Amino acid sequence: MARSKRANGEGSVYQRSDGLWVGAAYVLTTTGHRKRITVSAKDQETAANRLRRKMADSDAGIPVAAESWTVGRFLRYWLTHVAREKQPRTVEGYAVVVNRHLVPALGQKKLDRLSAADVRTFMQQVRNRCRCCSDGLDAKRPEKARRCCAVGKCCGRTPTDRTVQQIHAVLRNALQHAMREELIPRNVAKLVQIRTPRYGVNRGLSFEQSRTLLEAAEGDRLSALYVLALYMGLRRGELLGLRWSDIDWDGWDKPCPDHAEDFCEDCSDRFSPSFQIRQTLQRVGAELRFLPPKTERSERVYPLIRVCAEALLDHWDAQDDERDAAEHWGDSGLVFTTPTGGPLDPSNLRSSWHPLRKRAGLDGVRLHDLRHSCVTLLLRLGVPPHIVRDIVGHSDIDVTMTIYASVSLDDKRQALSRLAKELG
Repeated sequence: MARSKRANGEGSVYQRSDGLWVGAAYVLTTTGHRKRITVSAKDQETAANRLRRKMADSDAGIPVAAESWTVGRFLRYWLTHVAREKQPRTVEGYAVVVNRHLVPALGQKKLDRLSAADVRTFMQQVRNRCRCCSDGLDAKRPEKARRCCAVGKCCGRTPTDRTVQQIHAVLRNALQHAMREELIPRNVAKLVQIRTPRYGVNRGLSFEQSRTLLEAAEGDRLSALYVLALYMGLRRGELLGLRWSDIDWDGWDKPCPDHAEDFCEDCSDRFSPSFQIRQTLQRVGAELRFLPPKTERSERVYPLIRVCAEALLDHWDAQDDERDAAEHWGDSGLVFTTPTGGPLDPSNLRSSWHPLRKRAGLDGVRLHDLRHSCVTLLLRLGVPPHIVRDIVGHSDIDVTMTIYASVSLDDKRQALSRLAKELG
C-alpha cells in the first residue's frame, strides 16, 4: 500500500509488504537534534496513535533517546558510573539485585518501552516465586539432598516484603537517573505500588534483660564492645572501626574541684572524656575495608560516660596483656581486635555473641538488637526523640520513632492508667 502524503512535520503512516503498519516522523532527541523515528503496530490506528504520542512529547519538549538502550545495558551503565558514588556495601547490594533479579527478567526490554505493566508483572513474579526456583538453590544441593524445585516440588518460601521492596527500590532509583539523563520521559517504577514491610516491635531488650546481659558479659574478652553497643547504640561496623586515637581522655584523671573526687559524675560535663565515630569496618567482597560512616549524621561525637570509660580502660589493660603474649602483634590501633591485634572480621563476632546471649538466656537476640534497645530504653526514660536521634546517628527522626522505637504493654498500661487517674 502506498504511503499517505501529509504536510511537513506531520509524519507518515504506511503498511509494509509483510502487513505491519509503520509510523515515521522527525522528533527531538536528547542530543538536541531532530531524528527520524519509527513506530509499528499490527493495525493502522494503533500505529498512528503511537506516532502521535511520540510527536506530542517532542512538541512538549520531551526528547527521545538518541540511541537505543535495553534495560540490561542501562542498568550495568548505572552500576558502573552512577551507583558507585554510594557506599561500597550499598553498591554490592545493588549489583546483587541487578544481576540476580532485574537483568534476567527485564534486561532484554527496550528502556524507552518499559511500561508500568511490565514492572507490575515483574514484581508480582518476584513476590510469588520461591528462592529455590528463582536462584536455583535446590539444584545446587547434592542429588540426595534435593527436595524442592529440582525434584518437581516447590517449598513455597517466597521473598519477604522487605526483599521485594529492595528490588523495587533499585529499579526505581536506576530509572530515576535514566529520566534525569532524558533517556525516558517518566519513571514507570514509581507508578507501581509495593506493599510496605511491617517491622516487628519489641525487638529491643527490657531494662531487666539488659542488666542480665551486662552481667553475663563480665569477664568476656569483648565485654567493652557490648557495653558500648548497649549504652551508645553503636552499629557493629562503628564498634569494629573505633580506634584508640578516636578517644579523647582529657579530664578523666582530673579531680573535681568542687567535690574532691576522681571524675565526679555530677560535674563531668565540664571535663568529660569523649570519642568520635570517624570510620566503620566492613567486609566488601573478599576484603575488610575501612569506610566512612553510613551518613553525615553518623559521623558524630559521644560523651564518654563513666561506665563506658571504665569498660574501655579494663579492655585496654587486657589488650596490653595480649600484646605481651603474642609472638607477632599487628598494631592496627583499633580498640577491638583479634588476639594478635588485627582487625576483627564482623562475621567472627558470632563466636563471641552467640555464647554470650545463651548465657544470658536471650537466644535469638541479634547483636544489632542492642542498638534497638538503646533507642527504646532512652525513649522510655523520657529522653526527647531528637536527642536520641543524635546519639545513635539516625539520618531522620522518623527512623528513630517508626522503625527502632517500640512500645511495650507496660508502656501502654502506664499511659492508660495515667489517663484513667486524671479522669478520676
